[in-house]
Amino acid sequence: MNRQQAKLLRRSIKWIVSATLTVVLLTGCTSGTGNNVSNAGNANTASAKPVAIDPQPSTVFYEVFVRSFYDSDGDGIGDFKGLTEKLDYLNDGNPETDDDLGIGGIWLMPINPSPSYHGYDVTDYRDINPDYGTMEDFKEFLDEAHKRGIKVIMDLVVNHTSNEHPWFLDAARNKDGKYRDWYIWAEDQKLKTRGTSSASSRNPWHNAGGDHYMGIFWEGMPDLNFDNPEVRQEMKDTGLFWLEQGVDGFRLDAAKHIYEDLRTDKGQETTDANVKWWQEFRGSLVEKYPDTYLVGEIWDPSAALIANYLDNALESGFNFGLSESIIQAAKKEKDNNIGLTLEKTYSLFREKSGDEFVDATFLTNHDINRVMTQLDGNVDHAKMAAGLLLTLPGNPFIYYGEEIGMLGAKPDESIREPMQWHAGGSGQGQTTWEAVNFNTGAEGSSVEEQVSDPDSLQSHYRKLIGIRSSVPALRDGTIGDIDSGNDSVTAYLRLTDQQTVLVAHNLTETEQSIDLAKAGEEFSFKSILKSTREGATLEGNKLTIPGYTTLVIE
Repeated sequence: MNRQQAKLLRRSIKWIVSATLTVVLLTGCTSGTGNNVSNAGNANTASAKPVAIDPQPSTVFYEVFVRSFYDSDGDGIGDFKGLTEKLDYLNDGNPETDDDLGIGGIWLMPINPSPSYHGYDVTDYRDINPDYGTMEDFKEFLDEAHKRGIKVIMDLVVNHTSNEHPWFLDAARNKDGKYRDWYIWAEDQKLKTRGTSSASSRNPWHNAGGDHYMGIFWEGMPDLNFDNPEVRQEMKDTGLFWLEQGVDGFRLDAAKHIYEDLRTDKGQETTDANVKWWQEFRGSLVEKYPDTYLVGEIWDPSAALIANYLDNALESGFNFGLSESIIQAAKKEKDNNIGLTLEKTYSLFREKSGDEFVDATFLTNHDINRVMTQLDGNVDHAKMAAGLLLTLPGNPFIYYGEEIGMLGAKPDESIREPMQWHAGGSGQGQTTWEAVNFNTGAEGSSVEEQVSDPDSLQSHYRKLIGIRSSVPALRDGTIGDIDSGNDSVTAYLRLTDQQTVLVAHNLTETEQSIDLAKAGEEFSFKSILKSTREGATLEGNKLTIPGYTTLVIE
């Protein structure tokens, strides 16, 4: 079944459920029936709960910086052969085993040739960075990932190129050449060389041969001119090229900056221009590859802004506001109404997307101080942040090393340090492309040490991903808010048309209790389905939760 067929099926299911709920409401009936789809037993039905049952079938993604991950040839730089060698750590393809992390998708940071270590300034959109290997190495990696049921999306950086890209070199020296109008030149377009960049807070104009080009991030990244139809076609063709190689979709860098160049550009008209381009881009891809997944970096806390991009443009936009809320809840050990916020957010997303969206949730990424550093090294807080992330709707994205508590803070190089595989920080495959400032081989900080420790952060991540995979409402459901009545406990409902569960997180070290009657009379929660720690009890409506524990109740 392809994505278009799946959408039709989902719409049919939602219509049936909606009609059923309407009949229930009109007849005053408060009971319902549903098929048992839980591995653990009886599943509750959504009944007349006024929560829209819009499933978000999800996959746990893992963000990889190839340079830092695993080195196969001893040059100190991670590569595709090394990543392929470590696929079984991420997912060995065997659902009967539990010693792999259990992820279902990989997001590759830029893999194209680039003069920079990070790759976000591309010099060739249709080749592989030679530091990482060859196109053949990449295709072998794709094949092995797909054998294990792992989807692969890659960073696509179309807002700008490198200033060493052949297009830009030609444009800078040849005012009458083909590529001149592929970039934005102040003198050509009679623009004033002033203003403040919407991305860097600096002047976005840079000198080249006496003329000035737009580069909102820095001078090494000249912006492309998307008013030029040749640029638009080139980028659509580039997307198709990589889909033909076998990738499953793209993470779209700087998705809101295609037209948002200056701080004065912010506004609905500019947003509409961005959305129109991404609609065009998406349409060109899904016509041939209907299952293409597009997730955008729309770095903004506004759900209303992100919602614009879900209108037949992107399937997901990274939820930056949620990442901050999760980390603060874990750090302060206090409920901050995540369920209520998301319930309202998803109502807006449904309206804008025609019920076709999947949230993209995360704790941190390659641009943000690592979560363990933000949490001051507190492993219990890190476990609770992971518990929140992995029990919420959408596609959760885990930044490489997050599962072992890697540390890091700005500058960017220090939040992209080598993955720590071995005790003491050295061993086979360990990347050494830069000296580490934060991850210096402290005891217990490596995969080698944590993978066999049942109380480690890495084991906690494995457990949570396993729980998510085994409970349909966690994996694919939407969210409903409830008031736990206890500021130390975050609780919410997760719902599909066939199963409803209640998730409760005790954010503190001290045992806490909540009254499940607050979930509403239409729900009757009878048993503890999953727990990250022993000692929880359910007596009548009284749920008692041990310290720093995540529970799933059915």
